[in-house]
Amino acid sequence: MTSRTVAVAVTDGAPIFELAIPCEVFGYRRPDLTDSWYDFRLCAPAGERPRTAAGFAPETVHALDALAGAGTVVIPACRDVHDDQPAELVAAVRAAHANGARIVSLCSGAFVLAAAGILDGRPATTHWMHASLLARRYPAVRVDASVLYIDDGDVLTSAGTAAGLDLCLHIVRADHGAAVATALAKRLVMPAHRPGGQAQYIDAGDAIGDMDDLAPVLDWARRRLDRPLTISALAQQANVTPRTLIRRFHTVTGTTPMNWLRDRRVDRARELLETTTLPIDRVAERSGLGSPANLRRHFTRTVGVPPSTYRKTFSAG
Repeated sequence: MTSRTVAVAVTDGAPIFELAIPCEVFGYRRPDLTDSWYDFRLCAPAGERPRTAAGFAPETVHALDALAGAGTVVIPACRDVHDDQPAELVAAVRAAHANGARIVSLCSGAFVLAAAGILDGRPATTHWMHASLLARRYPAVRVDASVLYIDDGDVLTSAGTAAGLDLCLHIVRADHGAAVATALAKRLVMPAHRPGGQAQYIDAGDAIGDMDDLAPVLDWARRRLDRPLTISALAQQANVTPRTLIRRFHTVTGTTPMNWLRDRRVDRARELLETTTLPIDRVAERSGLGSPANLRRHFTRTVGVPPSTYRKTFSAG
């Protein structure tokens, strides 16, 4: 295994943006930043030249078995999260991990890692739109839909699209130091560092597409976010026991009703910060977070920035 080798798997129909990210970050030598950049490889099934979703057919000179000889293996987003992942790719990723490679997935590439079994028992993330599907299909994976990326040592996963850039810069920072990563981020015209725990900027909806049995109680709770709500009240509204409600939430979302409720209240606060000029104390009241101090604590922990900073960045005004 060559520790400085970064191998990227190219499969037919891969989204072009997620494929371009590791090419941009790892594929260009940067002698003015460091003299020990990466040995970059694009790998594809032997004898094939896959086309991306945009119709491009990048030049690849390595077969997928070359992944096993790399220090870092990057799996961009897959073509379709509902399809079975290519068996040859899954086997190659499994072999690379067994050989000690650092395995990285961008966006829905996490489905390939999960199919290879290397996410079992680990925390992982993916695009928030696909998180519930990943959790259902691979229940041994500890899916966290709220974060930009997760570094679990030798396995790293990122959320959707642009979060792949954050993760790749995180890897550069780990390998070459903060100064090199900051200089590279400046060239890419992006923030020097967004920590992995910062929240994905998602819509105020649930990002859970098929909780049909719980949908009525979720709608009921959303209309009452500014009021006190308990597990007992939610269970009564759903006509189930509190234990059953907790179990259903955990099965589908991997979280608890109270955590879901807190996240919806933070989402409501985000909406109010973006679309109104209400003072912070009123935002706290109307979102159900109570006091300004409670709003700041939960908002900063979930979103990654204080409410005042978020308003300055995203306010429609």
